[in-house]
Amino acid sequence: MSVHLSEQELQRRQKLVELRALGINPYPPEEFKVNVTALDIKENYDRDKLNYKDISIAGRIMSVRDMGKACFAVIQDASGRIQLYIRKDDICPGEDKTLYDVVWKKLIDIGDIIGVTGYVFTTKTGEISIHVTTLKILSKALKPLPIVKTDDSGNSFDEVSDPEFRYRQRYVDLIINPQVRETFKKRSQIINSIRQTLINAGSLEVETPILQSIPGGATARPFITHHNALNMPLYLRVANELYLKRLIVGGFEGVFEFAKDFRNEGMDRTHNPEFTVLEFYIAYKDYNWMMDFTEQMLEKIVLDLYGKTQIPVGDKEIDFKAPFKRVTMNESIKEFTGIDVSGMNEDQLRDVCKKLNIHVESHAGKGKLIDEIFSEKCEGNYIQPTFIIDYPVEMSPLTKKHRSVEGLVERFELMINGKEIANAYSELNDPIDQRERFEEQLKLQERGDDEAMFIDHDFLRALEYGMPPTAGIGIGIDRLTMLLTNNAAIQEVLFFPQMRPEIVANNDEPKS
Repeated sequence: MSVHLSEQELQRRQKLVELRALGINPYPPEEFKVNVTALDIKENYDRDKLNYKDISIAGRIMSVRDMGKACFAVIQDASGRIQLYIRKDDICPGEDKTLYDVVWKKLIDIGDIIGVTGYVFTTKTGEISIHVTTLKILSKALKPLPIVKTDDSGNSFDEVSDPEFRYRQRYVDLIINPQVRETFKKRSQIINSIRQTLINAGSLEVETPILQSIPGGATARPFITHHNALNMPLYLRVANELYLKRLIVGGFEGVFEFAKDFRNEGMDRTHNPEFTVLEFYIAYKDYNWMMDFTEQMLEKIVLDLYGKTQIPVGDKEIDFKAPFKRVTMNESIKEFTGIDVSGMNEDQLRDVCKKLNIHVESHAGKGKLIDEIFSEKCEGNYIQPTFIIDYPVEMSPLTKKHRSVEGLVERFELMINGKEIANAYSELNDPIDQRERFEEQLKLQERGDDEAMFIDHDFLRALEYGMPPTAGIGIGIDRLTMLLTNNAAIQEVLFFPQMRPEIVANNDEPKS
């Protein structure tokens, strides 16, 4: 394949040749022992200087300031950046000055990865730096990095902000935009905080199938594939709910999974076809217990991240201090539309949608009509954490009927900043009722609803062995991370969001 190279790329390839001609392997195989990080040095050197007399560190060159027989450079490791002081006579103590005059000054570029040893000191301007005594190239970069400038205070400008470039070449984005790395570190902290809370509650982390013969557990359009050996269609899971409930039937009393789910639907700033969900099920509890547990868990996550419960989200401040407000769905719709939809049939709800100028598909059933009304007129109004509770039975085919209100189920969704963050039920464990609910979903499929649930006969069989009363919840990890890191787009919290293929022309490399 013909590959077009820029002038800089050609120069770097020539430098690669020259390094090898000097007997230097630009990609050495042996271990480079590292005993310190940039952050460790900056945080601890001033109070413990004796520990930094013999350090070894590796990182990517981010800038160079040449002063003739000496120079300053900045390298970046996983923890941050630190300045190097490199002097010709220190790294070339003998008569041969090739390492400095040729290798360092002519053949090494910004973006290359090097390893150095030396000692830490403070410059005349007060900057903690490393006085380099040995230097080794560890990886030659053949593509130049975009240059991001910084002022004397360390503030960056001319940042690379084009989302097409950043999302497609996330590896470059992570190198040049430190705040992006911080977002993903916080994502990991969020997951670890949840995991520890659930483990402390006595639950077991498990794994369930991604390839499923029936895409159950949610109303969504699935991806379909084919298994050649079995000669049968398989689906990428839309949810892991029904498998986790099988484990509750099997005797585990608390199970959870951080699941990759897949839905063959639209893409926008809050939806990606592949996403991460926490699902958690615990026996002998109900949705009231789960509300209490959820608000306490979220308060703890925010405290773990920021040490306080109030955080900025866009131009708002959201307070995660428990308890959260609780509002029924019918109360919410009445508050924001002035219409009481409780007890309405499908035709009446369709008339309400027309009155409110809400477009709905002709095949939409009662549950979907109510869902559209709530989504269009109510959801966006809930900025502070609010539980929307007690949904119509038609919206919730896996949920136990309400203990005191006919036509409703024991379900809640947690709304924060106008978006759904969590969805939870008192789980339906009556196998007869569950079969009837599945059959209603089948009727919706026949009317053309391609998001209606399939009937999972094995799950029904499992319920017939007896499932204890159970509370379950699903929390969207991507949306939660968006919220807690103050990002408006889901692409900002996914390392590699789904994108259209790059345009390829004239057998060149894909264009960014």
